[in-house]
Amino acid sequence: MTFRLRAAHPDDLEHLYEMAKLTGGGFTNLPPDRAALTKKLERAEAAFARTEDTLADEVFTLVLENTETGQVRGTCQIFTQVGQQWPFYSYRLNTLTQHSQELDRTVRAELLSLVTDLEGSSEVGGLFLHPGERAGGLGMLLARSRYLFIAMHRKRFADRILAELRGVIDDRGGSPFWDGVAGRFFGMTFQEADYFNAINGNQFIADLMPKHPVYVAMLNGEARKVIGVPHPTGRAAMRMLEKEGFAAEGYVDIFDGGPTMTARTDQVKSIREAEQANVVATDCKDGERALVATGHLDSFRSAYGLRKTVEGGGVAIDAACARALGVEPGDTVWSVAR
Repeated sequence: MTFRLRAAHPDDLEHLYEMAKLTGGGFTNLPPDRAALTKKLERAEAAFARTEDTLADEVFTLVLENTETGQVRGTCQIFTQVGQQWPFYSYRLNTLTQHSQELDRTVRAELLSLVTDLEGSSEVGGLFLHPGERAGGLGMLLARSRYLFIAMHRKRFADRILAELRGVIDDRGGSPFWDGVAGRFFGMTFQEADYFNAINGNQFIADLMPKHPVYVAMLNGEARKVIGVPHPTGRAAMRMLEKEGFAAEGYVDIFDGGPTMTARTDQVKSIREAEQANVVATDCKDGERALVATGHLDSFRSAYGLRKTVEGGGVAIDAACARALGVEPGDTVWSVAR
């Protein structure tokens, strides 16, 4: 079977809705709500249609398609500039050091401070792969294709980029972090707050969240243990982000305490190493494995394939990849080693 990533369209709504029901909660960017998903697809359609090559407040939604069956089996999103419609809140974990001469004692206390430091950054998020397809490197195809899309449309993205990883969710679908911190002030369960945020945005956080720092030592043990810890299913994603050059710098999600990874956009490995070339042949059989992409905005497509640089700077790719992308000699592709 051959898979390719392509731009999402409004008629992908039911595919996205069926996948959203499988997320298990804590997945703000893919809520199991048709109206919210419809708005997301409409916003993506507007972003793909805008021709100005400038930074704006947009979201691009991509879907993973089985080219043999036409089934959509995964999705991911790219936000060009977070914090424009409403503030982009994070908790920043830092340390306060105090010293008493009388006691000859130094005390270091960890604090969670509500900040909007990451406002204006681009974000890669909303990645979900159908449970039946979690093999064969398709998660990496979803994740890294976003970076090729950014490289191919670089002026439409900010100089800093972030990725939020889902935090620890218990067997009941609740969040130990939410219960220990924000839940005490809101009178809402984690599921209620997370769903409300997905549908309506997080302005209610600004309205109700205490602005003073929270001393970590005053939280219960369950909440402390999960600060900056990804959900077990997100550990592989965290390693992938680290390989791309992202780092955890003390920012955590205000809902579930999951880590927020950040990087300079031009230093992300798959963006920095992306190569543009003209296709000179589509019968490559002995090249290196690579991620290959083509198209512009709503015609963007990416897939795995073989590539081989030929004399004169062109590139040869294999026939299956060429079919998945719909390219032939003379077309332009971008690629990065797998």
